[in-house]
Amino acid sequence: MRIIGGSMGGRRIRPPARMPYTRPTTDIAKEGLFNILQNTYGIEGAETLDLFGGTGSISFELASRGASELTTVERDPAMHAFITKTAAELGVKNLRAVRQDVFQFLSNCTGDFDIVFAGPPYALQDIERLPGSVLDRRLLREGGCFILEHTPRNDFSGHPLLKRVKSYGTTVFSFFETAS
Repeated sequence: MRIIGGSMGGRRIRPPARMPYTRPTTDIAKEGLFNILQNTYGIEGAETLDLFGGTGSISFELASRGASELTTVERDPAMHAFITKTAAELGVKNLRAVRQDVFQFLSNCTGDFDIVFAGPPYALQDIERLPGSVLDRRLLREGGCFILEHTPRNDFSGHPLLKRVKSYGTTVFSFFETAS
């Protein structure tokens, strides 16, 4: 696994061999995602929230491309420790790793963000709740973007804030935007 672009582009991340609930985003899908983010929304100076942090790959990519503040939420103790350790090794000082259930975090979160990314386990039963949990709580700043990674079996086309859907095989990114 590697960081694709930005100041840390090409650096390798070596996650633990056993990751029971983690499914890292493929490099091809991640490259497509970051091309869209970079060219449509901008990352430089953004405050970001990465839900279901897993290996931290998305947060490290955001950091490499100039995000100013990063919050990563991961409930698994081993993966949370991996994210914290890797951030220190990479010199990413503006990352706050939170060890908590995502829905519990969202119910108490009072911050607001420019970019919110959620890459939940594909088997998550409550995936349909995620857009409402983020958007109804007004966690996005005006003009902000919420990206939900999911499989083709999930369909958010009826959501009024859905602006774009991009597929990379079995990986689908749904982009939701607040009014600008």
